[in-house]
Amino acid sequence: MAYFLFFALVAVILGIIGATAGGLGYLLIIGIVVLVADVAVVAVWVSRRARRRPVR
Repeated sequence: MAYFLFFALVAVILGIIGATAGGLGYLLIIGIVVLVADVAVVAVWVSRRARRRPVR
């Protein structure tokens, strides 16, 4: 879970720098891609973890 928070923070920082600095729009794109990839990895992790519960 710490990796998720770290990469989410990195994505937000890259997004802010990319949105405010002139000519660095590619950092905004990279930040969005990192955030989407991070959310996808966490979604897969949570879905795999949910399947391991024993059925009663």
